Amino acid sequence: MATWQEDIDKPVVSICCITYNHEPYIEDALKGFLIQETDFPYEILIHDDASLHRTTKIIREYESKYPKLIKPIYQVENQYSSGKRALQIITPHSKGKYIAFCEGDDYWADPKKLQIQVDFLEKNPDYVISGHDACIVDGVGNLLKESKLPQRHKRDYSPEDLQKGKAWILTLSWVYRNVVKEYAPERLMVKNGDKFFTSVIGQYGMSHYHSEIQPAAYRAHGGGVWSSSSDVEKLHSLMFTYYWLSRYYSRKGDNWLKRYFWGLFIRKAIEATELSSLIKEVFIRLSFAREIRFLVRRLLKRH
Repeated sequence: MATWQEDIDKPVVSICCITYNHEPYIEDALKGFLIQETDFPYEILIHDDASLHRTTKIIREYESKYPKLIKPIYQVENQYSSGKRALQIITPHSKGKYIAFCEGDDYWADPKKLQIQVDFLEKNPDYVISGHDACIVDGVGNLLKESKLPQRHKRDYSPEDLQKGKAWILTLSWVYRNVVKEYAPERLMVKNGDKFFTSVIGQYGMSHYHSEIQPAAYRAHGGGVWSSSSDVEKLHSLMFTYYWLSRYYSRKGDNWLKRYFWGLFIRKAIEATELSSLIKEVFIRLSFAREIRFLVRRLLKRH
């Protein structure tokens, strides 16, 4: 903060953090924001969705230490359960030219992260978003996996790749231009909001992968909505994301992308049906095998 060359009331980056019941983790997230070494001001917007326990208290403690920097939104009633999304609420409050994103149970490790990403986007107007890798840690911070991002996704993407949903940019690594002003109603219908968002932002430019940034930490724990989802739930989520992207592009008048995502939806729907049938068949076969073993044991006992 001592190196900031601009007015603190005119942040270049708005860090958007959403949190709910992240008491064991939120402090790590806040520290990751505060260690950032930049020559420009940034703000920290935190949406606390009526957390229980001490999450809110921890945020208030940091807010009292950094009142001009940390700007929380405290909910009295949980907004997610009433159909509202945290980013839908928090994004209109962002003043920055760029938006960075990190959930309250994840954290950044590289103090140069924001400076590197903003410098790149400032010098490359054809790019709209950039990201980097993350390691996977458990609830207490033990390393589970050194890299969350598959090697094939550690690259730049064209606008077409982004719009077609081919990009995988980890949400906790996002820094992007503050150009998406509409929170599409179709996005409210999907669980997999990151794929929906990267498709929408693709109309504004390319994406860049930063191999030089130290990986952030993605936390896999029982309270995480996505990390605790089953493979079947993830498949259904992706299927309906494609459906609502098709509806979104239909509303926008882009018939090519409308048909493209409708085709992906149909394919995933077939896959989900086949997977469901396969699970049922395996269950029936296992049940039948158990019955056979039971009968064999009964017969052996008689003889």
